[in-house]
Amino acid sequence: ILATAGTDFDLRTLRAVRVLRPLKLVVLKSIMKAMVPLLQIGLLLFFAILMFAIIGLEFYMGKFHKACFPNSTDAEPVGDFPCGKEAPARLCEGDTECREYWPGPNFGITNFDNILFAILTVFQCITMEGWTDILYNVSYVLALALVTNDAAGNTWNWLYFIPLIIIGSFFMLNLVLGVLSGEFAKERERVENRRAFLKLRRQQQIERELNGYLEWIFKAEEVMLAEEDKNAEEKSPLDAVLKRAATKKSRNDLIHAEEGEDRFVDLCAVGSPFARASLKSGKTESSSYFRRKEKMFRFFIRHFAEFVFLGLFLTEMSLKMYGLGPRSYFRSSFNCFDFGVIVGSIFEVVWAAIKPGTSFGISVLRALRLLRIFKVTKYWNSLRNLVVSLLNSMKSIISLLFLLFLFIVVFALLGMQLFGGQFNFQDETPTTNFDTFPAAILTVFQVPGKVLWFAN
Repeated sequence: ILATAGTDFDLRTLRAVRVLRPLKLVVLKSIMKAMVPLLQIGLLLFFAILMFAIIGLEFYMGKFHKACFPNSTDAEPVGDFPCGKEAPARLCEGDTECREYWPGPNFGITNFDNILFAILTVFQCITMEGWTDILYNVSYVLALALVTNDAAGNTWNWLYFIPLIIIGSFFMLNLVLGVLSGEFAKERERVENRRAFLKLRRQQQIERELNGYLEWIFKAEEVMLAEEDKNAEEKSPLDAVLKRAATKKSRNDLIHAEEGEDRFVDLCAVGSPFARASLKSGKTESSSYFRRKEKMFRFFIRHFAEFVFLGLFLTEMSLKMYGLGPRSYFRSSFNCFDFGVIVGSIFEVVWAAIKPGTSFGISVLRALRLLRIFKVTKYWNSLRNLVVSLLNSMKSIISLLFLLFLFIVVFALLGMQLFGGQFNFQDETPTTNFDTFPAAILTVFQVPGKVLWFAN
């Protein structure tokens, strides 16, 4: 409405809030509940950053704006490093002089001129991204008695930066992880207790239903036996006892089926990829004749092993299908995958015999048979427990990855609204920008990846 009225009021910032709509898919109540314990850690981290920022103001205020300029007045500075006028600071060489005014590193953002820029610079150091560059820049500009600078940039300034990294990065940020781990442990314990309670209540309900059902059966049997005794007096007492025993026995019959597999064939399933991999490396002979012979021999062995293992897999599949039946065989997902790979391998072999030199790439799937090695976990308890724990945690990991992807999408859309089309320079447009949605996704993903995020 304001746009049609002709006002100059910019509503792009308000429109950017619309990208927060996908957060409706997340239970914000649980997220805010987890964020409450982080408040104290956040305040402690802020005070630590503020303390180091004030110390940085005392020592490094205004030290990042001198660079080596040529003697001509309108020239650009030589190099992107600050300088000083007295040793042991970085001195200008040749026909250059150290003077102002240079904006500073990172287009003038990285400095200690005021409290806001100092906090931002300290925060960059805590994230451990580019903090060594700041250390070396500080070493270049100071010419104090406590500073000794050499070619490697080692100075007494490490007395400021090393405690900053240890306290801010190693200690404070790990406190955040500790609080999150504790909250997740509490939530896991609460879920496990609730699950145990529901399981116990369900078990008690099943027991009550089973007792009522058995009581009803007993009464029905007593009524049936009483009626039979009245209507069939000519039958002997032995027949009644046998019938009663047969009726009780019918309630206790259980059938257990367990699938058995051949361990030798499971180990042979790994053989085909390893057989092909072991034949890919060989000694290089000096004579071309022996190289050709070796190549022909390897080719023959590879194809021979291919047919041998394909025959073993086909035999195994046939025996399992005959023993279990087609319906029981195809209930297993791995059996379905194995069936598809074997049928595809047979089709590829037949097609290669009809039209040599052609392939559908089905042989790549044969390498996935190496997953059969995880069947060994049935006989190795510690490895089995590890694999089971990993598989059980996949659901939580997938949920966490979905939440991370959702936040990346939200901030990518927000960045497109705020910074779209603004990363245009005279030389070229950088690869990290917010002009398109894929580029925005990669740019936002660069921030939690800690890869030159401050350069954006």
